[in-house]
Amino acid sequence: MKRNLSFLGGVAALALAVLAMCLFTVDQRQYAVVFQLGEVKQIITEPGIKFKWPFIQNVRYFDRRILTLDSNEPERFITSEKKNVLVDSFVKWRIVDPKLYYISVGGDESRARTRLSQTVNAGLREEFGKRTVHDVVSGGRDKIMEDMRAKADQDARKIGVQIVDVRLKRVELPAEVSESVYRRMEAERKRVANELRSQGSAEAEKIRADADKQREVIVAEAYRDAQVIKGEGDAKASAIYAQAFGQNPEFYAFYRSLDAYRNSFKSKGDVLVVDPTSDFFKYMKSVGKNAK
Repeated sequence: MKRNLSFLGGVAALALAVLAMCLFTVDQRQYAVVFQLGEVKQIITEPGIKFKWPFIQNVRYFDRRILTLDSNEPERFITSEKKNVLVDSFVKWRIVDPKLYYISVGGDESRARTRLSQTVNAGLREEFGKRTVHDVVSGGRDKIMEDMRAKADQDARKIGVQIVDVRLKRVELPAEVSESVYRRMEAERKRVANELRSQGSAEAEKIRADADKQREVIVAEAYRDAQVIKGEGDAKASAIYAQAFGQNPEFYAFYRSLDAYRNSFKSKGDVLVVDPTSDFFKYMKSVGKNAK
């Protein structure tokens, strides 16, 4: 009886072991490639529990997530001006054809990374060789990244990989080039500033000259108008004086004499030396006689 139980237990254990060898699970973040005697038999993309034949089939898993290829050190590239620039970049990629990926690089991620790194490096070298320092530093990064992604993806498809994105994290000049470039940029900015200053000075002189001309014209016109008004006033005053003198010459002469007296003796300190028989005191004498 004990012998039968041991036998049944052994059979059950063997059955469980065989069953365990027949079943495997696929995670949603993975591809599962089933091999039969070293040959790709099936590609499994759906997650869950799957079945395989024991001993003659085996399974390998490949990551289906987006992976990052990041350079450890900036690469040195040459622009169309024969200037060196340091470029720090990274690549986003993922496996889209597990079978082709296994056939091309043996499913080895390090080999795939090396292949992608060479492809991207060669493409960037070509793109930078067609552009100036200004283009790659500030003007044409987006265009470079888009062109590079398209070219790298075209080559990566040959090994079952898709290039999702190529990004330039940093593009800068080497220390030996930066100083000369900055000096040239500074000289250019100074030239532009001097040109703007000279244009401003010329425009300022033009405005001042125009303002002076307008001022002279306004002053001349104002003086002319003032003289005209003054002449008209003098004419009217003369006419009034003449009319008043014609109506009563004696009163007019008396009024003018009083006005002369008032102006001559406005202050106590005024001194006037005149002959007493002068006509200046004509009306004073008359007043004195009448008083007596």
